[in-house]
Amino acid sequence: MYDDFQEDVGVFEFDEFANHLLDQGVLASPSQLHGCLSGLLAAGASPEPEYGLHALSQALSLEVHGEFANRVMQLYSVTESALQDEGFTFLPILPHDDEDIAQRTSALASWCEGFLAGYAFSIATEEITPGALSQETGEVLRDIAAMAQAEAPEHESEDDAEDSLIELVEYLRVAVVNIFMDSQSVMPDRDTSSEVTRPLH
Repeated sequence: MYDDFQEDVGVFEFDEFANHLLDQGVLASPSQLHGCLSGLLAAGASPEPEYGLHALSQALSLEVHGEFANRVMQLYSVTESALQDEGFTFLPILPHDDEDIAQRTSALASWCEGFLAGYAFSIATEEITPGALSQETGEVLRDIAAMAQAEAPEHESEDDAEDSLIELVEYLRVAVVNIFMDSQSVMPDRDTSSEVTRPLH
């Protein structure tokens, strides 16, 4: 499910990012990191890579350096492009499909936690009032908050659990893109002339 995305946007492997985080002594999941970057962008943050790196350190208290910092900035730029892409290439970074379903479900929850942290930081920084957000965005944020508590079902078959996870990921993809598009309508100072417009799903 995730290999096509990685081929499209460049090699941003879950395991690669996990190894970088481990080497730098950072107790965070690659999914949480990507979720935070996505949350920043979805709320209307600056697409400048340096801003993404700085905001990541503030939102998650996550300091990275060296070559990994460059990779994080590349990921921020690629994520911003994916959110605008007509081909709908946006996808959260999660473990590969051959990993245990419980691990992948936990990573999805971590992604959602990171997204909410990044989104909240960006909203606070931009001083956007809650009333400026659409009702749909508010509902989706509540759904993502619920997904941040997700656990692999104990009494489902492996196939059913797999289907449930795929449905959650697909919902999340659409939801985050819609939040991103919604944020553009309440960010009058941002140049949207070159951005792709897409109706809400």
